[in-house]
Amino acid sequence: MRIALHQPEIAGNVGTILRMAACFGVAVDLIEPMGFAFSDRALARAGMDYARAAEVRRHIDWAAFEAGVTGRLVLLTTSGGVRLDAATFRSGDILLFGSEGSGVPAAVHDRADLRVRIPLAAGMRSLNLAVACGIALGEALRQTGGWPADVST
Repeated sequence: MRIALHQPEIAGNVGTILRMAACFGVAVDLIEPMGFAFSDRALARAGMDYARAAEVRRHIDWAAFEAGVTGRLVLLTTSGGVRLDAATFRSGDILLFGSEGSGVPAAVHDRADLRVRIPLAAGMRSLNLAVACGIALGEALRQTGGWPADVST
């Protein structure tokens, strides 16, 4: 299981996602260009020291990312797709999320092997990127038995 962020715009969201990914042992692909410098303070503040523990691969653009894709691309989208609670995930899936402001281009949308939407209350447009990522990843890990093993405290 991997998370891929297509041209994210907000450092704080990426930092939060890196922290979550480190905690769950899930790798992250960052598809550039991004709307901030990777060394941005907001990224460090949101990710705290956990972000350094995340497995991160940076890709110069969509083509570079796509060339290395080996799993199924599962696009989380607000337009169309199957409901999250009806989707079936696989352990090798790459959960792909678009940028906060514009999502993904049509060609990227069309490339997805599966399109999934998180159902929202009437009149609501979208969730925060990091929140949507957490909800989708949690369901995917639940279905695939991918949660980390419990550790003694």
